[in-house]
Amino acid sequence: MKYFFSLVLLLISITGFSQSSDQWTEVETTNYPLPRHENSFVENNGKFYLLGGRGIKPIEEYDPKTNTWKTLAMAPIEFHHFQAISFKNEIYVIGALTGGYPHETPLTHFLIFNPKTNTWREGAEIPENRRRGSAGVLTRGDKIYMVCGIVDGHYADFVPWFDEYDTKTGEWTVLPDAPRPRDHFGAVLVEDKIYAAGGRTSHAEIGKVLDLVIPEVDFFDFKTNQWNTVEAGLPTPRGGTSSIANGKYLLVMNGESTVQEASHAEVEVLDTRTGTWSRLPDLKQGRHGTGVIYYKGKLYVAAGSAKRGGGPELNTMEVLEWK
Repeated sequence: MKYFFSLVLLLISITGFSQSSDQWTEVETTNYPLPRHENSFVENNGKFYLLGGRGIKPIEEYDPKTNTWKTLAMAPIEFHHFQAISFKNEIYVIGALTGGYPHETPLTHFLIFNPKTNTWREGAEIPENRRRGSAGVLTRGDKIYMVCGIVDGHYADFVPWFDEYDTKTGEWTVLPDAPRPRDHFGAVLVEDKIYAAGGRTSHAEIGKVLDLVIPEVDFFDFKTNQWNTVEAGLPTPRGGTSSIANGKYLLVMNGESTVQEASHAEVEVLDTRTGTWSRLPDLKQGRHGTGVIYYKGKLYVAAGSAKRGGGPELNTMEVLEWK
């Protein structure tokens, strides 16, 4: 028996699995949102929002205080494959695609939702020669950053572009290209460095939409104004991932790949100071094409697709304590 427990501890050490006994729990809400995928999931002023996805769908708001979903305004157009951001009490859609597979087209302008007034409006125009979708998007102070993405839907023309938009001046600045192109991922700010992890280069032109996953994790350091690559790559390379930060940690979860038909349930965490990876418990339901929220010491994930490709779409939500 003593040997057995020693072996278990050794396996935990080797695989990097979290030693926490906590597991993901499905949130049994009062009601449920619409199933959707290739959407985003974002927190704004203590409430959670599901928006976008294939087809034209309303934005849906979850209130953790009442455990209830509420249907809000209909989307003005179809938009999908994007990473929504909360910025000054509003929700921004930037670097999204619209239209059908495989030649989806990038949005030409920001779309901005105001939860207080329940209204959409058109925001700044994206320079024509920098438009793409399935890009990583994040904020840093009063500036918005767009990382990588793909110009021609899932067909071709994935790019390593890196852009900055100054919300005060309305100016776009082209920054140094990332070390490699990628799409179907999330970009995250961790201790003043932008991390691009997960994703792939979607290339239907040559019949490789899911195949070309990217193990390398790249980061941009604002102090040096340069990109670098983490020595240890993502343990489970996959596209359609979601990422979020917690202090010095970068979390990567969800996704799809050619390795399995089911969407990925792995939840992997990079300690950005040591460059080492560990694992949190797997999701109860693997999913791809959605977002993740970190709120008051807990991770929340909702919607997405249960299998690689386009379905079945989900409307469930899971939660895990992570401090």
